[in-house]
Amino acid sequence: MKTIKVSVVTPDGPVYDADVEMVSTKAKSGELGIMAGHVPMVAPLDIAAVRLKHSGHTDYIAVSGGFLEVRPDVVTILALSAEKAESIDLGRAQTAKARAEKWLEDQQNSTDTKRAQLALRRAINRINTAEHK
Repeated sequence: MKTIKVSVVTPDGPVYDADVEMVSTKAKSGELGIMAGHVPMVAPLDIAAVRLKHSGHTDYIAVSGGFLEVRPDVVTILALSAEKAESIDLGRAQTAKARAEKWLEDQQNSTDTKRAQLALRRAINRINTAEHK
C-alpha cells in the first residue's frame, strides 16, 4: 500500500514524523480520512485523537486543535498541543478532567465557563487517546 509522510508539529517542536498508510482525524467540519494521493486541502482541527495507520498497527496522538495541511507528498498537522498516547500521564489527565468538571459545577454563569469546557474536552481527549497505548 502507498504511504504518505506525516509530520505533527507544535510550538514546542516536532511530535511525530513517519510514513503512514492512512491518517484519520476530526476537523471542525467532520471526520477526515487521508491516504496517499489525497486532494490538497487545509482544515482547522477539533480537539480529538489523530489516528495514524501503518505497518499493521495504529499510532494515536491527542491533538488540542490546530490545522491540518494536505499536500501531494506530505500531511502536516500544526497543533496547539499534541501528545502520543504512550506519553500521556493518565493520572494527570484524570485529575485535569475532575478539576474542569468541578469548575463547571461551581461556576454556572461564569465568563470562564468556556475555558473550563475546553479544558474538560482536552482532558477527555487525552484520557481516550491514552487508552490506545
